[in-house]
Amino acid sequence: MKKAQNIIEVSGLTKRYGGKTVVDNISFSVREGEIFGVLGPNGAGKTTTLEMIEALRPIDDGTVTVDGFDVKRDADKIKHIIGIQLQSSAFFEKITLREQLVMFASFYGKKVDPMALLDQVDLKEKAGAYPEKLSGGQKQRFSIASALVNEPRVLFLDEPTTGLDPQARRNLWELIQGIKKRGITIVLTSHYMEEAELLCDRLAIMDNGKIITLDTPKKLVKDLLAKGFKKPQIVEQANLEDVFIDLTGKALRD
Repeated sequence: MKKAQNIIEVSGLTKRYGGKTVVDNISFSVREGEIFGVLGPNGAGKTTTLEMIEALRPIDDGTVTVDGFDVKRDADKIKHIIGIQLQSSAFFEKITLREQLVMFASFYGKKVDPMALLDQVDLKEKAGAYPEKLSGGQKQRFSIASALVNEPRVLFLDEPTTGLDPQARRNLWELIQGIKKRGITIVLTSHYMEEAELLCDRLAIMDNGKIITLDTPKKLVKDLLAKGFKKPQIVEQANLEDVFIDLTGKALRD
């Protein structure tokens, strides 16, 4: 089996604000076609790291390449091969979802089928609606649709399920897994352990601006157990979230 190529290479990446180093000399790579997670508490440096890779924030030290392009030298080229879903995205209030996707695509000199894009994120029936009429989960899915208008090689998701109820969160997980199946590399930040374990092929755990470990979720758990870690175990066949999903249904709601 052919080993996946690295589509992102990060070496010695550093960011300082005044006397504080918020991203501290980190290095890692992301393989083409994988879901790569950056996990950590608030203030760990996750969002700043993504913003430097996305060419949205200046790099103080270190290098980043995305699909062979240097972020410092080729920022414009980088922006044409990546898609970005931010923690909070602002959309035009009185322009329909269908019209906004066409407009966003035009920024890249591309034409899109807005209905096909909306269908991919289960929002086809909302094509003529305004963003203000969407629920939280629908807004997140539309944000992802808008990040796909330029057919990106890499999709960045910054805490995509923050603030969503369990039903909307699970639906978004299914959407992210579907995007991966199309061959798009995904880099996401999260502070939800279950989300990272379910979605990520590999993940880096950050704290205080440093990457303190990086591996597959299963390997990280295995290494912890190998150190002798134990905790009291109560095996439950279901939890309250399962009850909630079962009673309210898995179908998307307006």
